[in-house]
Formats: sequence, C-alpha cells, structure tokens
Amino acid sequence: AAARLRRLDENAEIILFERGEHISYANCGLPYYVGDVIREQDRLLVQTPEAMRARFRIDVRVNSEVTALDRTGKKVHVRETKTGLEYDESYDKVILSPGARPFVPRIEGRDLPGVFTLRNVPDTLRIREFVDSGKVRRAVVVGGGFIGIEAAENLRERGIPVTLVEALDQ
Repeated sequence: AAARLRRLDENAEIILFERGEHISYANCGLPYYVGDVIREQDRLLVQTPEAMRARFRIDVRVNSEVTALDRTGKKVHVRETKTGLEYDESYDKVILSPGARPFVPRIEGRDLPGVFTLRNVPDTLRIREFVDSGKVRRAVVVGGGFIGIEAAENLRERGIPVTLVEALDQ
C-alpha cells in the first residue's frame, strides 16, 4: 500500500510502522529455509526498510507498534518494541494493515516446547534452529494449506518423518 501510494503521489509524506523487524518477506519461502533449500536468511527478504526508504522515500519504522488510533485528533500512538519509547504521530490519512495471526487449534499441549507456528521470519528461525539441533525425531504438521504442505515437504527433505493433519476433506 505504501509503495502504491508513493506512485500515486510523489510528494506525500509516508510513514510505515511495523511491529516486527521485517516489512516484506517471501511467505512461501519460509518452509524452504527450514528445509535448507534456501540457505541464506537474507534471501527470504523481499524488501528491506533501507531499500524501501531509498527507492520510495518512505519513512519506515520497524520495531514500532501502533497501540492506539485517535480519529478525532488524527494521530496514532506508537510504542517502540525494543526501547519502550512511546510517542504520538499525526496523520492526514491512515491505512490499517494489522496483519494476521496463525490459527492455533485449542488442543492440549499447544504451548509445549517443540510446538511452533509458521507465519513469519522469526517463527522460521525458531523452527530452523530446533530442526538444526538434531533433537527432532518426527514431526506433525497441522494444516494442509500451501505453507503446511511445503513445511511437511521440507521437513521430509531434512530426513524427518512427517504426519500431515488437515481438518478439511482435501
């Protein structure tokens, strides 16, 4: 949205807030990093904050979580996740893109060590580190969507027996 806005208005002041460290990454590449098909972590990144600033003149603020929206005062409240610093930033227009969280079924044991979600780069790094530790004897992948299938495929490529569980009939 920010890049498109820049194309529509060369003079707009655009600020992009991202709660995490990464603004753009290859979702479908994440399982391939776990499987060691993609070997360098940087290859997962589609756009870095520095490249976004240089190419589109966008003020990119990573590790910055928007915690409140004041529609009357036309400002957002921001908390820097690493420092805890809080401040308000004014706006004329705002685009909300809060992302998503993985659906985790309410099953016993979902909070145990060795249970992961695969949604973003930090998730991928945690899974890869666990797989690299050599402690994984077998894996269960819950969810047979694109990412689940690719995760199962890449765990198999690493020599780990995998069971794939899907709630739907296909």
